[in-house]
Amino acid sequence: MQQAENQQTPTPELQDIASQTLGSALLAALRGVEMDYTRGHMGRALFLLAVPMILELLMESVFAVVDVYFVAGLGASAVATVGLTESMLTIVYAIAIGLAMGTTALVARRIGEKNPGEAGNSAVQAIMVGLAAAIPISIVGLFFAEDLLALMGGDDWTLTHGARYCRWMLGGNVVIMMIFIMNAIFRGAGDAVVAMWILWLANGINIVLDPVLILGLGPFPEMGIEGASIATNIGRGVGVLAQFYVLLFGGKQIRIVASQIRLQGEVMWRLLKTSAGGIGQFFIATSSWIGVVRIVSEFGSETVAGYTIAIRIMMFTFLPSWGLSNAAATLVGQNLGAKQPDRAERSVWITGFVDMILMTLVAVIYLVFSKTLVSIFTDDPAVIEKGAQCLGVIAFGYPIFAWGMVMPQAFNGAGDTWTPTLINLVCFWIIEIPLAYFLALEWGFAEQGVYWAIVTGESIMGLTAIWLFTKGKWKLKMV
Repeated sequence: MQQAENQQTPTPELQDIASQTLGSALLAALRGVEMDYTRGHMGRALFLLAVPMILELLMESVFAVVDVYFVAGLGASAVATVGLTESMLTIVYAIAIGLAMGTTALVARRIGEKNPGEAGNSAVQAIMVGLAAAIPISIVGLFFAEDLLALMGGDDWTLTHGARYCRWMLGGNVVIMMIFIMNAIFRGAGDAVVAMWILWLANGINIVLDPVLILGLGPFPEMGIEGASIATNIGRGVGVLAQFYVLLFGGKQIRIVASQIRLQGEVMWRLLKTSAGGIGQFFIATSSWIGVVRIVSEFGSETVAGYTIAIRIMMFTFLPSWGLSNAAATLVGQNLGAKQPDRAERSVWITGFVDMILMTLVAVIYLVFSKTLVSIFTDDPAVIEKGAQCLGVIAFGYPIFAWGMVMPQAFNGAGDTWTPTLINLVCFWIIEIPLAYFLALEWGFAEQGVYWAIVTGESIMGLTAIWLFTKGKWKLKMV
């Protein structure tokens, strides 16, 4: 009883956040100041959730760049090995991201209901499902790495040396699964700062170990590309151990006790039903981008290079939007659990407007500094021109793109993962891809036609999501 009272009563420090300087507010967010997200000032709630989520995603982006940087020093075949293995890991990411969406929805709902015990039960079932999904993939990766790389078209170097990298990554996919799922548990519970520090720990270790194991620095042997995979598994493995420790002993909003570690069919079934749509969302979105790249490739390597660089820049500038969207999912789930659907709805509108302002500012930067941004990655004038062209067109869709990111996550947070799945299917595969094909290849707009098709498809997705959100059926979703 005392614990519940403590969670519902904001601390004096929290009450003063609105009047603090930006630096003080950031410090509060990084420290993980406790707050009942079903009560109090909505702006504070959004800030305390979004800041650590944005920084969590930032570290993931930095890790991806650093990892490729060190592997690139081993040659083109090494980079190709990473690319081929990552393409096979897509299924792992799809399952992990889908389960993470379902996990966040269930945990947030139970926390909002002031039922941390049931939140812990949902967390345990999510971990069990993740382990069950990872084991078969590990077996296939350990015993058939060479065959899989050969099937993907790997060259002789890849099959001889890269197979060890592939074996470590697929065989150790359980750490990927656990990182995603358990961080989703923390986010759903409102412990976003825990998820942030876990990912910083895991990727920080990986970044340090990458050059040490790849190049053989100090007392360590030179392991080449295999060292990159070992560094990744060690880093993520330490992160998973830290996650388990916090869940068992140190969680502020959620903890797991021994009596909860058992199979609970009803909870697991709810999780699987909710997660299935999330898995579908990832596959639909990923496959659609492959289709876009295929059309862009018709216009030469310089166009593809410029498009690739532009997309990398876009992904980086999407980080604040993704963080805000994840915060919206937590706020929706917890407030629906607290039987406060109006507060849940208000949290989404506030998040969407904040995100729209940020994305509009990014769009202006694209329009003014597009060539400067692309030139950071290349000095080829033709590639710079093509990349700047891509940024300049897609910038016009950024204000509505913000809603296309926040609204689907709001549905996901409510446990309605199928609505954004259907929106993605229609907007990406029925509208965007065909439109890109006809504009670019049939109607003579070349690569600009692809970019305008992206703007059109994403804008329709955002507007459709807003329209469906206003219908309010998501408020009735039971998870």
